Amino acid sequence: GTRRTRFTARALDAASAAATPVFLTRRGLGAAALGLGLSAAGAATNPLPALAVMGMTAGRVPGLAPADANGVRRYTRPEGKSGGHGVGWSEITPYAFDVYEGWAEIPVSIADPGGSEIDVKFNNDDEGTLKVVLAPVLRFANIEEGANPTIEQLIPFEKFMAGFGPELTGNPVDPTEIVEQYVDKRGALTYYNFELTNHTLVAATVWRKRVFIVCLKGSGRQWRKSAEKLRQSVKTFQVLTDYDTLS
Repeated sequence: GTRRTRFTARALDAASAAATPVFLTRRGLGAAALGLGLSAAGAATNPLPALAVMGMTAGRVPGLAPADANGVRRYTRPEGKSGGHGVGWSEITPYAFDVYEGWAEIPVSIADPGGSEIDVKFNNDDEGTLKVVLAPVLRFANIEEGANPTIEQLIPFEKFMAGFGPELTGNPVDPTEIVEQYVDKRGALTYYNFELTNHTLVAATVWRKRVFIVCLKGSGRQWRKSAEKLRQSVKTFQVLTDYDTLS
């Protein structure tokens, strides 16, 4: 179930104690703030994709399923999608999220904030934008060989937006700008979730030494029309961890 979190000093101390930081550094957290993406739940119920082979195909590869009766389309990171995000990295575990009809994949530019870590981008002129960021954990933590730490072990919940917020929003995120924040479980993993006053939604988890982040944003006009759609999309973001046990 979803655990809504209201932060008191006691709660923050408990959250920090529950997490096990792995040699975080100020420089490392800043580097870790390399971009985000959000969106969200129910991906494990769909068939798992074929192996995503790093660097196999240049450019964008379609990954959107046809729309269902409610106009919802599931995106699953496709087989053959390029993007190793660092020399020597393992193949990227597929992830999935839902968008609505009218959303389309758009090219990623190296000029985008966190551009080198953005794995995919989507846009709908009437509803908003979405990006998924894959940030290597080793940029900000020393991890033992063979270890597969969780997001709780790497980054305390209350410190996540301080580290990643500047790359996600273009500016430091003050705690007063966080409208809602909570932790939930999707499949085997824990996800950190945030809604900001500037109509940005973020969901993030860690798997196989990568931080997987989905980030959706709407303008004032888009938010007034489509806030609930954006909130539903961010909740469907899920890393398909079962795939790694089958490949």
